[in-house]
Amino acid sequence: MSDFRANLLKYLEMATSGEQISVTSSGKPLATVSAPEDRRALARAQLTALAATAKLGDVISPTDSGWKAPH
Repeated sequence: MSDFRANLLKYLEMATSGEQISVTSSGKPLATVSAPEDRRALARAQLTALAATAKLGDVISPTDSGWKAPH
């Protein structure tokens, strides 16, 4: 912990570059420091994965199923 405090900027720079930093005190884990997630990139990746399995079709034209909406 004392090393972390003394070298905080160095450890934050390491985390920013993608490394996860474990902070301990007397051998007990206190925290893990890592760069923030790029939520926009994660969302884009999820949409790309969904697009790979999506089925496109005509959602406007009537079907021949005979289904009628309840009144």
